[in-house]
Amino acid sequence: MPDTIPVDSVGLVTPQVAQFDTPLVLACGQTLPTYQLIYETYGQLNADASNAILICHALSGDHHAAGYHSMDDKKPGWWDTAIGPGKPIDTNIFFVISLNNLGGCNGSTGPTTVNPETGKVWGAEFPMVTVEDWVETQARLADRFGIQKFAAIVGGSLGGMQVLEWSVRYPERLSAAAIIASAPKLSTQNIAFNEVARQSIRRDPEFFDGNYQDHDTIPHNGLGLARMLGHITYLSDDSMGNKFGRQMRHDTYQYNYEVEFEVESYLRYQGEAFTKRFDANTYMLMTKALDYFDPAAREGGDLAKVLSKAQCEFLIVSFTTDWRFSPERSEEIVDALVRSGKHVSYTKIEAIEGHDAFLFPLPRYMAALRGFLSRVSKRLPKENA
Repeated sequence: MPDTIPVDSVGLVTPQVAQFDTPLVLACGQTLPTYQLIYETYGQLNADASNAILICHALSGDHHAAGYHSMDDKKPGWWDTAIGPGKPIDTNIFFVISLNNLGGCNGSTGPTTVNPETGKVWGAEFPMVTVEDWVETQARLADRFGIQKFAAIVGGSLGGMQVLEWSVRYPERLSAAAIIASAPKLSTQNIAFNEVARQSIRRDPEFFDGNYQDHDTIPHNGLGLARMLGHITYLSDDSMGNKFGRQMRHDTYQYNYEVEFEVESYLRYQGEAFTKRFDANTYMLMTKALDYFDPAAREGGDLAKVLSKAQCEFLIVSFTTDWRFSPERSEEIVDALVRSGKHVSYTKIEAIEGHDAFLFPLPRYMAALRGFLSRVSKRLPKENA
């Protein structure tokens, strides 16, 4: 944490919790009688609730997108570079909502929370959730604020899939959609990566079929391995090479299986750190939600037909070295939007950071997002624009 809060920061923020007592019927067929969503807001909602932006998080993201929870925080929220006064998502203009999705492990109802019907932690009994379920709960949260139509909905990676779903599930409830480093569905290879990650967790002896909390343990090894695998796919070969190359801990080979290359140390650290902040059952749920998302399947694989329902304008962003969600996957969305006659802007950003590039304040990327949202702001009442 800096000694003083930067002038372009949203500052100190306090998470809020919304309780919902209207039953939620999930795509899997199960029903949640009640649930909670934890969220943060930045900026001020205007009189007609027309200046709201919803932020949809990726697999391991949460509600803390910007600012600080206390002066002791080591770093700000995960997208602080983009959200704040004068930043591309300008909180002097927009009212920003960021929530932890249902099934998450940072305060919203999920595997780590208590099932009110049993009085026990949900654990492995928590039902499967999908992108469609998340959008439904996000719409209910918007209703709490009296937001009938978002000025924009923005998300990267899995968050971008949620934005895409919003555009066809509630087309009348958003004016603009920014879909960043995303895809209309996972490739076979990506489903395979997710399955390896899940098997790493499931085969950990400490997993206990997802009931590890009953045994007062967590599957450290499995969850850590899953994160190591995932982390490799989020980076490009160039970014890993530039950061680590073949740097070694010792001057000569040690001829053992301990850490010798710096990249080994980095991955082990990432895996271990992840086990301290994320839940294994939540990781399983989130990866399955990724696998299941395929809106084009509703129309026999015709994505353009599905997107014909959309009424908003779109910004699609991809990154050249992103091989997890390659530019070609973003271009599938662009092509479908063009075929369905929608207003779409597309930019492919030169970046060495791989999939994680969507989290970096790359100048051309930030300029594209700023320009898009600046156009959105011009449609707001004059006191906000």
